[in-house]
Amino acid sequence: MGDFSLKLNEDQISIQKWVHDFAENVIRPAAQEWDEREETPWPIIQEAANAGLYSFDFLATCYGDKTGLMLALVNEEMSWGDAGIALAIFGSTLGVAGIMANGTPEQIGEWVPQCFGTPEKPQLAAFAVTEPDAGSDVSSLRTRATYNEANDTWTVNGTKTWITNGGIADIHVVVATVDPTLGSRGQASFVIPPKTPGLSMGQKFKKMGIRASHTAEVILDNVTIPSSMLLGGKEKLDERLARAREGKRSSSQAAMATFEASRPMVGAQAVGIARAAYEYSLDYAKERKQFGKAIIENQGIAFKLADMAMRVEASRLLVWRAANMAATHVPFTKGEGSMSKLYAGETAVWVTEQAIQILGGYGYVREYPVERWHRDSKIYTIFEGTSEIQRLIISRAISGVTIR
Repeated sequence: MGDFSLKLNEDQISIQKWVHDFAENVIRPAAQEWDEREETPWPIIQEAANAGLYSFDFLATCYGDKTGLMLALVNEEMSWGDAGIALAIFGSTLGVAGIMANGTPEQIGEWVPQCFGTPEKPQLAAFAVTEPDAGSDVSSLRTRATYNEANDTWTVNGTKTWITNGGIADIHVVVATVDPTLGSRGQASFVIPPKTPGLSMGQKFKKMGIRASHTAEVILDNVTIPSSMLLGGKEKLDERLARAREGKRSSSQAAMATFEASRPMVGAQAVGIARAAYEYSLDYAKERKQFGKAIIENQGIAFKLADMAMRVEASRLLVWRAANMAATHVPFTKGEGSMSKLYAGETAVWVTEQAIQILGGYGYVREYPVERWHRDSKIYTIFEGTSEIQRLIISRAISGVTIR
């Protein structure tokens, strides 16, 4: 990993404090309301934009951190405030990651700023991969993109599902199959600009957790876009398809390139939820008295909190390692990105469940936040690759064997 230090520098500490203050003062007080409303928290997004937290410049600052830790710090602090609102604010970064991973410098310069809009009028982006019959198996996408040589356009047809900001986003980045004979190697990513005819929102899902984050189907009905919307360009796509047809390996795949880059950041969000539940439980255990003493004086509670603290710290270390490897272009030879997301996600579920147990009946009611944190945590073992898929990736990486 090169010269990697766990000691944060002044810039990282400053950004971490700034984001933590926003999470504490703006996000947390609004968390329960927007969870119950199950709506996109536009007023909070607007406040984040006004503060400079939701902007292309801020994202560029985070990506400019060569250690890779800045984004991890930001994601953890925001989800410590509330994961649903954090995803509503930073869900656009998945679309951004799709453009950054596959686009030309000109496309990145044109479309990434539009994913955020302006402080006066914030915009959203969405990354659309998953389909009703293609979740973990991204090689079987049925959404098709057909090239129209006569007018140099592409026509996209299909249905995407479980899409963050789906249908309400200004910029949709859509992964579609261009050559179904090649599986995932026959896919490409397209930018669908605002108000493009044929793109609409299907069903909006009512979810167990992260309710402030909009999740819906995206319907693509004869969506026709100019060839300039193909990320990477037609020439590069033709070269990649030709290599695939010859049986040569490709250096990247449209969807997987994005997921590999984002997994440590998803892990950081899970760390934020787990940390929130651990800290709340610790404070509660110090104050709550039973049989004349604070419940933390009981081994049953104290040992539980010790394990919670240990797993939160271990999760963060896995996330930081993977984030640093991604930023410094060190290959994930053992599935390190998947390790970080897998362990942090399962830790969030386990820690929040322990928090409910420590609070007893209070942990089960909505007046206390731990039940919401538990509901929010569960998605981290499902989206962007289930725990089972992460284990499959890791096992293949460490064994070199194709495990099914």
